[in-house]
Amino acid sequence: MQFKKIHFLILFLWAFLVVLGLSSRSYFPIDETRYATVAWNMWLSGDYLVPHLNGATYSHKPPLLFWLMNLGWAVFGVNDWWPRLIPSLFALGSVFITRKIAALLWPNDAAIKDNASLILIGSGLWIIYSTALMFDMLIAFFTVLGIWGLLLALKEQGKKGWLLLTLAIGGGLLAKGPTIMLQLLPVALLAPFWHKNSAPKLGVKNWFLPILVAVLGGAVIALAWAIPAGNHGGAQYQHDIFWGQTANRMVNSFAHERPVWWYLAILPLLLFPWLLLGSFWRSLLSGKSIWNEPSMRFCLAWLVPVFLAFSFISGKQVHYVLPIFPAFALIVAKLISGNKTIAKRNFIALSLAAILLGATLLYLPFYAKTHPNLASWM
Repeated sequence: MQFKKIHFLILFLWAFLVVLGLSSRSYFPIDETRYATVAWNMWLSGDYLVPHLNGATYSHKPPLLFWLMNLGWAVFGVNDWWPRLIPSLFALGSVFITRKIAALLWPNDAAIKDNASLILIGSGLWIIYSTALMFDMLIAFFTVLGIWGLLLALKEQGKKGWLLLTLAIGGGLLAKGPTIMLQLLPVALLAPFWHKNSAPKLGVKNWFLPILVAVLGGAVIALAWAIPAGNHGGAQYQHDIFWGQTANRMVNSFAHERPVWWYLAILPLLLFPWLLLGSFWRSLLSGKSIWNEPSMRFCLAWLVPVFLAFSFISGKQVHYVLPIFPAFALIVAKLISGNKTIAKRNFIALSLAAILLGATLLYLPFYAKTHPNLASWM
């Protein structure tokens, strides 16, 4: 692949944001410190099959992130920067795969893939979690890998796409468990919606059966770890990884701890700063028929079902929706693609909003010193 200016720009932005993130903070409790502790326990014990936390088996998350942390320590020595660099590498990989998805969806408009990659890497929430020691960037990567595989399987009619989908499901299961199924299966099963009236015709033999095979293949990849880990970790650990990661989580998820509209209420935060882009709103409200395009229907089939599912599941966190950010970036990139020149005032507004938010966040710790109630809330 020939490197272009846009690739260097993406790498520069990524490196700048990663260095800024790694140098400006340490691990946030409780999640990041817990995951670092699990990886450290794995390093000390030499038991890479069953994760432990302070002497007890840790069944809440699969081992992929912990394996990667230990792999980096084996190569670079034990340090505190490598674990937080792992999610950022997956975030960068997601940006480049998003470009490939855009090229398959809109092969005649290179501007869309360029804009989509910059929109994704420039999203506030994406930036924050790129250096957060959590599992969501891994799931985002395996999601876009699976989406890319689906499109390759459809457009090239070869085995490569189905292999990528299988690897994406297997990697996602090892990264964060069955949530990868929620990210990939809706858009795959909704193919009759986004691919209607297009060739090739989709049927059981050439579409739905290969999807089933990919799911089973991904499950085999995960079971290659889960079965020996369950035998090694004991009956309780075996029960937890096979049952607690699926049925128990689903049962407990519908306790309605946060209201159904919670994600809608924080959309300005989730999609900062791109909801301030005037050309996005003008295109969105213009009444154009681009929503009938198969590529836009594909993006909607990717984004909307997952967003609705997480809205109805009570256990809500802002980072749960990171895997559908690439779909949002593609939609925005397409909506603004009709503008040959985007007015400078749009970028000035985005810049001023970002500077204002950054200045506020920088000032808050100093303000909190003289306002204990705010410090306690923060």
